Formats: sequence, C-alpha cells, structure tokens
Amino acid sequence: MVSRSTILKTIGLAGVSALAMSAVAAEARGERDGYDEGRSSSSSSSRRVDVVPYLEVSQIVTADLAGGSGEVLTYSVLAAGVDAGIVTRGAEAQVNLRYERRIDWGDDIGDEDVLSGIARARIDVVPGALSFEAGGLAARNRIDLRGDAPGNLVGGSDNVTQVYSVYAGPTLATHVGDLSVNAAYRLGYTRVEDNNIVLGPGQQPIDVFDDSVSHSVSASVGQQPGPLPFGWSVSGGYAREDAGQLDQRFEEKYARADVTVPVTRDLALVGGIGYEDVEISERDALRDVNGDPVIGNDGRLVTDPASPRLLSFDADGLIWDVGVLWRPSRRTSLEARIGKRYDSTTYYGSFTYQPSSRTAINISAYDAVAGFGSRLNDSLATLPTQFDSFRNPLTGDLNTCVFGAANGLCFNDALQSLASSSFRTRGITGSITTSTGAWQHGLAVGYNRRRFYAANTGALAGFGGVVDQSWFASYFAGTQIDARSSFDANVYASYLESGIGNGSDVLSLGANAAYYRNFTNRLSGSLAVGVDSYDQQGVDTQVVGSALVGLRYSFQ
Repeated sequence: MVSRSTILKTIGLAGVSALAMSAVAAEARGERDGYDEGRSSSSSSSRRVDVVPYLEVSQIVTADLAGGSGEVLTYSVLAAGVDAGIVTRGAEAQVNLRYERRIDWGDDIGDEDVLSGIARARIDVVPGALSFEAGGLAARNRIDLRGDAPGNLVGGSDNVTQVYSVYAGPTLATHVGDLSVNAAYRLGYTRVEDNNIVLGPGQQPIDVFDDSVSHSVSASVGQQPGPLPFGWSVSGGYAREDAGQLDQRFEEKYARADVTVPVTRDLALVGGIGYEDVEISERDALRDVNGDPVIGNDGRLVTDPASPRLLSFDADGLIWDVGVLWRPSRRTSLEARIGKRYDSTTYYGSFTYQPSSRTAINISAYDAVAGFGSRLNDSLATLPTQFDSFRNPLTGDLNTCVFGAANGLCFNDALQSLASSSFRTRGITGSITTSTGAWQHGLAVGYNRRRFYAANTGALAGFGGVVDQSWFASYFAGTQIDARSSFDANVYASYLESGIGNGSDVLSLGANAAYYRNFTNRLSGSLAVGVDSYDQQGVDTQVVGSALVGLRYSFQ
C-alpha cells in the first residue's frame, strides 16, 4: 500500500501542479531593478497549453558487474505521471510529476513507492505588478556522505531516501513614477523521509534532516540612472527556518543601500553598504543515564524541549560590497562583487551569454548562510517557469540539472547533504545549452564547499566546523531521429569529500542511453541501457549494469 506519508507529500507537490495548471493572467513583467540604460524586456504574446498525462509499464534488469555480490535483479515498474507546459497571457508554468510502484520479482529489494517531480508556476494577479509564484520538488537523494553513493538509483539502493520541498508566495514588481518598487514573501516546507542508513563499520548516523518550515520576506525601492547621474536602491529582508531535529533555528535580518554609477553605456561601478544580523541556534538532545544523546527509532536525535537555546553561529554588524556591472548587449551580462559579510570576506557574481536563440551560457559564483530547507526553496525560486527537465531512462528519477531557454540550474549544491545543521555554502556552477541541427545538448559543471554550524556544548558538538566538498559534471544529448523516434544519452560524474569523522571520499561515474519509438499518437515504447560505478575509500569499486524495456500510453 501507499503510505499515508507518501500521500501527504504527493498532495503537497500536486497542489503546486494544480496551481500551475490553473494559471491564467499577464505575460512576463519588465526587467528587475538594475542598470539597463533604458532597455526593456521583450514580451511574448504566444499561447501554449500542453498537458499530457500518461501511464507506463516497464521491466528492468540490473546486474552487479564488479565489486558486488554478482546478483542479477529483476523488477517491474507501474507508473503514472503528467508532463505539462503552460504559457498564457497571464501565466507560465512547467510541471513534471511521476509516481511509480516498483514490484520486486524475488524479494531481493522489496516493493517500494517512488514519487518524483518538479514544478514551477507564476500567476499574474495584477498584470505587470503583482503575481503569485510557487514551486515544488520531489526526489530521491543520498542521505549521508560517508555511506554508499550509488550514481544510478536502480532498485533498493542503500543510503537513499525521499526528499520533498514546496514553496509559495506573492511577488510585487511595479513602478511609482521613476521609482521601482519590489517586494516578495515565500513560505516553504521541506521534508526528508525516514529510511535506514547503511554506513561503514563503527559509523553512526548523525544529524539527519527531518523537516523544516521557512519564511522569507524582502522589499526594495530604487531608481535607475537617468533622473540622477547614478542609480540607487534601499532594501531590507528577513529570513527564518525552523527545523524539526533539535529545534534548530536559522534567522537572518538585513538592511542595505546600493548605488550604481555608470562609467560608459555598457559599464557601471556598483557598491552597497548595510547591516546584518545572522543567528543560528539549537536545543540539546535528551540524554540517557550515561549522558549520551538519545537516538530515536528513525535514526534522528531526540530533542530535549526543556533545554535552553544553544548558540552555534552569531554574526552582526556592518556589511559591504563593491564591484562592476557590464552589459554590452541584451545577450551578455557580467556582474562581479567582493566585500564583507558573515564576519568574513565574501565574493559572488554571475555571467550570462546568449549568442543566439539556440545557445545559452551561464556561470554563477555564490556565498550564503542557510539551512537545508531554505537553500532548497531558494533554488526552486531561481528556476524559470519554462524549462526542460530530464529523467534517468532506467530509474525514472529526475536529473539534478534542468535547462531553460536562457539558463540552466543544478540542484547539486542544495542536495549535497541531508544534514539538518545550518551551513555556509560557497561555490561556482556553470552550464551551457545549445541546439545544433537536430541535436540538443546540455552541459553543467560545479563545485561546492559547505561548512556546518553546531553548538559547542550540544549533541552535535563534533559536527560544528565540519566541511564537505563536492564536484560534479553532467552532460545530456538528445535528437529526433525521425517523425516517430528519438534518442538521448546522459553522462555524469561526481566526487564527494566528507569532513565528518571516519568519512571517506567517493567518486561516482555513470552513463546511459535510450531509444524511444511512437507506435501510434498515444502509444510509445522505450529501450534503455546504462552502466554506473562508485568508488569509495575502503570499499571495492562497484559497477552495476542495467537494461529496460517499457511501454507508455499518453492521454493527449
């Protein structure tokens, strides 16, 4: 049977999907605040409503090729899903939602339910001014960086569980005379399911995320260069995340003023100064008679509600940054800044280049303090309302990178670790999407460094200061062979370096390919093959081969 918990999470993501598919209002708004020399964004009057529910049945075979038991496993998959893309005069939305029932043939992996999907929607309540936005993600993810690291989540993979995250809220973007006025509020919820974690000898699961509720509110008012020889803005914001385990709390307040000073038509100097207050705290765990933290049946620490709040991070005071903004054309933009925040040096920036409608290049460097739930919500909010998402043809799982017409976004940073402690995350990601003839290509690479915060006197005292690092690369290629058949392939790699005691570095590599054939307008078939490996220190390298044959019926 489908568990009550799975049903509740399905309702949450389906709610975002329902919002997406009911969207009716205005086209895209003007460009956000900034130095644009009077350029305005283009708007499209095109209308597109594509909603395709489907049913699917497939048969999968996996085999341990090296480092494992040599077993050959067979199981069936029954799936139901919907792919939808909506563009109207007042709304944009994209939905990719799929539920699977996996049926084991030999009691080797056990039957399981899997929900995966991604959705993003915007409804314009007041055209050109007020909109309502929402997003959601359901995915399977690795739990502990020290445990197994399967690159292809075929079958009953150890150290893997379900992650769900949704957010929604209004966004205001309008003008009052020459002033740009912006405001936004987001309410988010993130949940990680219970699951058994398989680790190495002598290792115990620690700090496994449970759930959290997050709030984010921001507002700004400003003016672009023109009425004055420089542009300016004043902004402020507040963010908070309350996590279930140890009643952990992340809280951030800030206020700042920024100026933009044009040097040439294409180049401007930018800078800002302000004040911030960031505080992270938690409660202690219940202790047994020996003074050791109590761990519940779900593998998480049991919170002591009578414990006082324990401070794990506190930074308040002056913040500032300076940099350059370069926009030589509507297709090219560069912003780079350096300054002080979180009581230390910070640097961040972005580069976008779209030489044609068929190619887009994006690079982004970031530096932020956040919790797991709020970081995942932030990534969802950055996702465009029109994008291409791809699934592993063998497992049905969503790839961690999605690609829009002008940019790509990867969730590798947000999903790097399911630890509940808040952290500082720094890194850089880059992506390129292009179409050449009948082929589509997408490439993404990135690096992320995450430093965790925990109270020195709490149950997670040894976790404070731990640093995890990850590197990843993902490549996708696909083509329409003829009117009825298509082909795509994926190659991916990741390297994880855990700073947790007794942790080990893990290298994961994988590739797969799939052929699709439409027999009728509604009935299609698929064939897929793949190979995946992961090499973990102290453990033999494991290599798994997989093959699939499937049928899909689409209700178009």
